[in-house]
Amino acid sequence: MKPERVFVDTNLFLRYLTNDVPAQADAVERLLHRAAAGEVMLVTNTLVIAEIVWTLESFYQLTKASVQEKILAILNTPGLEVSDGDRALQAITWYTDQNVDFADAYNAAWLLDQGMSVAYTFDRKRFSRLAGVTVRVPEAD
Repeated sequence: MKPERVFVDTNLFLRYLTNDVPAQADAVERLLHRAAAGEVMLVTNTLVIAEIVWTLESFYQLTKASVQEKILAILNTPGLEVSDGDRALQAITWYTDQNVDFADAYNAAWLLDQGMSVAYTFDRKRFSRLAGVTVRVPEAD
C-alpha cells in the first residue's frame, strides 16, 4: 500500500529549520522521520520554498548562503516531494551564485523550461545575470 500523500506548509519547515519553537520543531522532526521511513509522503511546492526563502532572509536575517543551505536540505529530504523541485534547485543556485531574488531566479528557470529565452522586465540588472535569458525593456511611448 502506498503511503498517504500530504501537503506540508511553510510554517512546519520554518519551525524545524529555526527551532524557534522547540516543541513544534520536534514534532516536525518526527514527521520527517516518518516520511523517510516511507510511512507518509510529504508534498510541497515552490511557493512554499519562496516563502521560506523570504522569511529566512527578511525576518531571520540569514545570509543567502545560509538560506541556500537550508533550501538544499529541504530539496534533498527523503520522503519529501517538491513540486517543480528541479526549477527550485536552479533558482536557489542562481539566487546565491548570481545574487538575484529567488522569485526572479525561479521565473527565469521557468521561462527557460518553457522554451523561451526573452524576458521583458525593468529589472535588467538582475535578469541579465542569468545564463540563457535575454532581457528586453519595453519602450516608452
